[in-house]
Amino acid sequence: MSTLRNFAILLAGTVFLWLLSGLVPRMVGPYPQQMLNLVGINIVLAVSLNLINGYTGQFSIGHLGFAAVGGYASATFVKYFAPVTWTGPLSLFVSLLIGGAVAGACGLLVGLPTLRLRGDYLAIATLGFGEIIRVVFLNIDEVPVGGRTIDLGGARGFTGIPHLSDFFWIWWWALLTCLVILNIVYSSPGRAFKSIREDELAAEVMGVNTTYYKVAAFVIGSFFAGVAGGLYAHEFVILHPTRFNFINSFDIVLMVVFGGMGSTTGAIFGAAFITILPEFLRDVSAFIGTRLGRPELDLRLVIYSLMLIVLMLVRPQGLMGSREITAWFHRKPKPPLEKEGMA
Repeated sequence: MSTLRNFAILLAGTVFLWLLSGLVPRMVGPYPQQMLNLVGINIVLAVSLNLINGYTGQFSIGHLGFAAVGGYASATFVKYFAPVTWTGPLSLFVSLLIGGAVAGACGLLVGLPTLRLRGDYLAIATLGFGEIIRVVFLNIDEVPVGGRTIDLGGARGFTGIPHLSDFFWIWWWALLTCLVILNIVYSSPGRAFKSIREDELAAEVMGVNTTYYKVAAFVIGSFFAGVAGGLYAHEFVILHPTRFNFINSFDIVLMVVFGGMGSTTGAIFGAAFITILPEFLRDVSAFIGTRLGRPELDLRLVIYSLMLIVLMLVRPQGLMGSREITAWFHRKPKPPLEKEGMA
């Protein structure tokens, strides 16, 4: 997409989100609004992971580890280092860039040695990184930096984070993430990513520097994961290491797989569905428990698992497959009728 078109889309989206941010608090309560914000954060995570897993064909399951790095870096900057004269939006924006940069640097450090691996071995390596990050933050309470002591909370969690995220900024970053990823995918590097996904050996034979492009995808995905971690920190004003465990990392992978590997639209739908589904199942579980005479019975995980199994059996390629929603509006022309007497 051209630069002018991207700017127009971003400008129109910014105006629309600004208008919508004034209406959302009046239309929904605090809890539904927080769920909408969580959907936006998960969209950033799912779309960025889709660049690694869907378009480049790698299998990373430690994506939340980079979100944790970005979240802690962003929260530390705002709480301890941001100038007092800075306004809330400026502090948030700069802190998100810092969190994304730190997460991207970690992605580079992890990607260089591990992305020479393939398949299950890469998945195990990224899972190990995510667990290392979680354990590090779980066991570090205070860190001396520049003559002052930074309290990261350790097992207590990082508290006292200013509430700077809101509907506008979360969904603006979701829009920006989708625009950046789509522009990358439909460019020359995007074709290199897809060639690695289809056949890495053939891509190498054709002259594609597969290690470079895999690391590049990993760094870009890690950057946006760090931004999502910063948005999460400034929305929920607390960071706890248990929030970034490997089980929650699988949820992000599930969003990508459910929506369709290699589809940004699918990642968006998958993030929204997987985020909202457990809340919807809360009422379903309560209804079934009441019918069985056990209102305290929580069947959410059972129903959740069964629904996902059925969905994957019926639609194993995911909701969108590898297509975007724009494909629905472009009908394939019918083949011309063969002339009479022609074979």
